Amino acid sequence: MFLISKAVLRLHIVCVFFAIGSFVWGYNVGILSSVLVHPGFVETMGHPTPSQKGLITAIYYLGTWTSYIFLSHPASDLFGRRYAALTGIVTVAVGNAVECSARGPGAYAMMVAGRIICGMGVGIVSTSVPLYQSLRGAARVGYGVTFWDATEYDINISWRVSLAVILIPCSIFGGGLPFLPESPRWLVEHGHYERARRSLRWLREGSFADEQIEIELARIGEDVEEYKTSGNNWLSLFRNRNLFNRLWRASLLQFMAQMCGAAAMKYYLPTLLAELGVSTRITLMVGGIESTLKIGMTIIDIFLIDRLGRRATLVGGCIAMGLGMLIFPTSVRARGLNFSASGGAIGSIITAQVWPVGNDNIGSRIYFYFMGINFACIPIIYLFYPETKGLSLEDMDFIFHAAMF
Repeated sequence: MFLISKAVLRLHIVCVFFAIGSFVWGYNVGILSSVLVHPGFVETMGHPTPSQKGLITAIYYLGTWTSYIFLSHPASDLFGRRYAALTGIVTVAVGNAVECSARGPGAYAMMVAGRIICGMGVGIVSTSVPLYQSLRGAARVGYGVTFWDATEYDINISWRVSLAVILIPCSIFGGGLPFLPESPRWLVEHGHYERARRSLRWLREGSFADEQIEIELARIGEDVEEYKTSGNNWLSLFRNRNLFNRLWRASLLQFMAQMCGAAAMKYYLPTLLAELGVSTRITLMVGGIESTLKIGMTIIDIFLIDRLGRRATLVGGCIAMGLGMLIFPTSVRARGLNFSASGGAIGSIITAQVWPVGNDNIGSRIYFYFMGINFACIPIIYLFYPETKGLSLEDMDFIFHAAMF
């Protein structure tokens, strides 16, 4: 009989639970593409111009940028990962409520306000829980609400319901967070050694002996003490040449990944198809297929990245997040990832605003703009990004310390 230890079972439960939290992030990103072309939304917003649609999209990333730089790390340090994530989820729910309530002369302003609030909340959540994009589910919901348009009332309510669906995982995730164990490392950092021991035992029980748990706890304590005495802080990311070499590369990589146009296609593909005369229902179905294919290509890339090397794979697909999460040491990892993720947020802001305005003014020639950016990324990647295929994390210090730029 196959038996699963308590630790393994608990680990799977925690991972599934965190996947609910990451669904909030993915759904927020994925649902907007269908909302932008919904007749009820367009009417409620007063038939927004391409520039206004761009602002609705881009302002979300201003919120995430604000969280990455100013909010998410202090929240995690102060409250721990559980309650930082809870703060983010509540913020997302508030922003979503503002979006769904948008009506009347101030509808557009309410939508913009709701989007930036949601972005701030998601910025906290995305740095507190693992990220598993749930764009496919959002596309399916967007497609489904196109069948709910029998009356004028239905048209005005269905797009709000598609946005409000996110409140379901928000409630489940937010309600369960207080019952999860806190991160042992955070507890040790704040002097709660006994709580850290209980938390670690809960996570390891059945798979590790008590002696092994105590050894791991001691190592966490040593690592925390080493960090405290090292003098490293977030300013070290700029003062230390080794860390700065990693920081600007990670930030630039995420910036390029967003500027290449893939994120804009995610938001505006239904809009582009609608301009070609394709019905709303079909455009949303195509959007769902496109997001599903992205998942399949990600799986393929997993098998290719160690065979072809990361530089070659990046040229083909610019897998920014995957490489970005391997380059900072533990002591400054949270801040390093926040700053590098902010590069992606800035790229998203620019792209989300440029695409609809450019498409309205110069039509399909906007694709040449993004084509040029993609081609420009190729020499940048080969000149400034060292190959890391077959190297361990311990080798990263040497690679980036030896970097000349």
